[in-house]
Amino acid sequence: MFYTVLEHEGTRYAHYGLITQLERGKVVQHTWVSQGTKGLESLVTTTFAPRDGGTFVTVRHTGVPDDEEGRMHVMGWNFVLGSLAEHLTKR
Repeated sequence: MFYTVLEHEGTRYAHYGLITQLERGKVVQHTWVSQGTKGLESLVTTTFAPRDGGTFVTVRHTGVPDDEEGRMHVMGWNFVLGSLAEHLTKR
């Protein structure tokens, strides 16, 4: 199980879930519950594939509500992946 609190524009948002699949170097899948999912469980699948000497990462988040808060998850995941890529590039 994981639990994290993220802050955006002065508001704190709790997120939690359970890891349901873990294949080293290939896939991490976990449930995801947050205010943005209206407290309902959704599913995040992150896959990793070698590409051009690096790693291509794909995040698929299913089961989020089809509303503004649900669609904002795309922006959130893009931010997370961009921040991770920036951090790893600096190493």
